[in-house]
Order: sequence, then structure tokens, then C-alpha cells
Amino acid sequence: MKLLMVLMLAALPLHCYAGSGCSLLENVISKTINPQVSKTEYKELLQEFIDDNATTNAIDELKECFLNQTDETLSNVEVFMQLIYDSSLCDLF
Repeated sequence: MKLLMVLMLAALPLHCYAGSGCSLLENVISKTINPQVSKTEYKELLQEFIDDNATTNAIDELKECFLNQTDETLSNVEVFMQLIYDSSLCDLF
């Protein structure tokens, strides 16, 4: 029983730092925020979700919005996303 308790206590911090729980979502958000990722690379990442030109144009516009931001703004977005991942509402998922 003590071993079970130790294992549970060891696993708890790992769960708390797991982020959103969806690595695909976290990867897309990370690539969206990262100014080193070009629009072409970004579209390649999302290719499986693109089914028409309207979606392609929307993805281009979204990435362009983030490419036009300052490093400070992008850093603030990263902090904001981490706050969301760490929120009590996100713990439900």
C-alpha cells in the first residue's frame, strides 16, 4: 500500500505539468506563436485539416497575424497559454 501511495505521489507532478493533454493542439499553438516557422511550414503541419482554398487562406491569415507581432507580444501569448493549461478548468480534461 505504501508503494502504491509513493507511485501516486510521484505521478501527480507529471500530470500537473502535462499541459493541455493534447500534444497535437500544443504543437499547433507552439508553431503558430513561433516566428521562425514560415507560413509554408505551418500549412504543411496542418495539411491533414485543409480541405479547400478558404481554409488555406484562413491559415495563411492566422499565421500572418502572429508573424506581424513583436517578440514581447508572442512571449505574452505563450504565458497566457500556459496559464490556460494550468487552470483548474483545464484539469477536467
